Formats: sequence, structure tokens, C-alpha cells
Amino acid sequence: MATAIQNAKCLLRSPMSYGFQNFCKRSYSSRKLTNAEVRRKRVELFDAEKERQLGLLTRVEKIEVRHKGVPEECTLIMNKDLSTPFNCAMHMHELLMTRSALALVNGEPWDMHRPLERDCDLQFLHFQDEDARVLNNVSLIYNDLKFPLPPSLKPRILTRIFINIFFFISFESVSSGSFVYDAALNLGDWKLSQTELNCLSRIGYRLSFADLRVQRLTIPVSVANQMFADNRFKAEQISAIAAKSRSGSEVTVYRAGDHIDLSSGPMIASTALIGRYSVCAVHDVESPTFGRLQRVQGLALPTQLTNKGPLPELRAPVSQKDVTTL
Repeated sequence: MATAIQNAKCLLRSPMSYGFQNFCKRSYSSRKLTNAEVRRKRVELFDAEKERQLGLLTRVEKIEVRHKGVPEECTLIMNKDLSTPFNCAMHMHELLMTRSALALVNGEPWDMHRPLERDCDLQFLHFQDEDARVLNNVSLIYNDLKFPLPPSLKPRILTRIFINIFFFISFESVSSGSFVYDAALNLGDWKLSQTELNCLSRIGYRLSFADLRVQRLTIPVSVANQMFADNRFKAEQISAIAAKSRSGSEVTVYRAGDHIDLSSGPMIASTALIGRYSVCAVHDVESPTFGRLQRVQGLALPTQLTNKGPLPELRAPVSQKDVTTL
């Protein structure tokens, strides 16, 4: 039995090995998959790749983590490439676990569930910090609040429509204060009513109660190509994204529940930190490369910055001039 387990682990050592390829092809053929099957395939690939990477850690090394801030400054001895800022918070105080949205590792924004790689200084950030400039960074908030959009686009009213999520929109030129995400919803002439938009908003809002941890994983291009083979938009951009990575051959994905997406991050620790959430509008836009797409537009607030009144409604569409596709 021990020999069989060891042989199985060896097959998963390389993402391009026969064992890994056989795993990817075992359950999914070249036929067109449903939304649920696509999500399930990506989750299985994510879990398999994460297990493969953990299998490469044959020796556990210790690192020194120096915490700065409340409730007290201290030094923790943690596991290199295994322990995360969230694990450090578990050793200190429950409040740090529940309210911390992000960490600073040697001054660099760091995901709460991203393993620590070396000896470091650690700080925890939350939305009510006196100095919240890092969390108020537009790119960070933009990534966090638009991430639930794809899961919220999968209620019963859209189960018969195969959804192709487009890639990210550059946030620098968004002047409306909203967050947006492009998708090929294949709606035809169907225009979503306000009632249907409210249904989408409620599904996104439920993610807050689900308290899903947002996990980060860096994966090889070969795995990314298999993971997003059913999305022609993302599949065409994986190579360009990987070329900008540190290794030149990897991309970063984030997972919340059964939703997995490409993102440079960082992102908040959990969907429980998403408070008010509203899908306000769906606009038709024309892409010079991909043709007609739908731009889903919304507003949201973090849990710690809740607004007692209703979120404002967005009537004017975010035009192609206001937002440029990366």
C-alpha cells in the first residue's frame, strides 16, 4: 500500500506528467460542458495542483515571523511555505482572524491565506484602520468586490445559458465608482429586469453569509490552459499573463467556494468581509476582438463600512471610453 501511494505521488510531481494529464482527461471529454461541470472541473484541477505542490515540500523548515501592532508585538515560529498570516492570527487573537482583510509582509500587501516564504515582519490590516491607504487602494477594492460577480451570475434564471466570463477591466479609467466585469452571457434580446437584477444581487450577498475563504494559488501555464479551456477569452490571454510573472511560466488564480478566476490580487481573506452588494445593471458593449459582450456593473461596501441607507442605483452605462480592456 505504501509503495502504491508513493508511486501515485510521483505521478503528480510534474503537471505535465502522464498521471496528471490522465487525471484531467478522466472525467471530462471534448464535449461542451455545462456551467456546473466547468466549475467542478476547475475545482478538481485546483485541488490536484495544490496537492502536487504540497507534495514537493519534503522538509518542513521554520521561519521567524515578527508581528507588529495590536494586541501586542511578538515573534512566532512558523512553517515556511505552509503557514499563512491567517495561521499566525490563530495563535494570537480571534479578532485578528475575523476582521483582518489583508496582511503586510515586509511592507508588501499579502493575502491572508497565502503561505509565508521567509523570515518576515507581519502586520494585519482591516477597513477601520486609522491609516487604511493600502486597503483603500483602488486595485485592491476593485479585485475584491468584482470577484463575486461570476458566482452571482449563476442563479436558476441563467442555468440554461453557458456563461463565458471575460477578462479583467482596467480600473484606472473607471470614473463612476462602480466595479464592472465583462462576460458573454449569450442573452440574445433578453433584457434583465430590475427584479432579476435584485435576484442576482441577493445571490452575491449570500456569499457574505457563506464566509468562503479566498484562496490563492500560483499554477503552471499547462494547468491554467486546462482549467480555462472552456473560456475562449481567458484561454487566449494566459500566455501573455504568464510572460509578466516572476518565472515567466505561471499565472495566479483565486478560489472562493467553487468559483475560480484569474487575478493578480491581492484579495480579501473571506467573502464574509463583503457587506452591501448590488448588481445594478447589465449593458451591451462591443469588443473589437470578441464582438458583443455584456458588461455587468455593480456597487458594494465592505462589512466594516456598512451604509444604513440603500445603495445608489446606476442608470448610465459604463461606456467603452470609460473602461479599457486589459
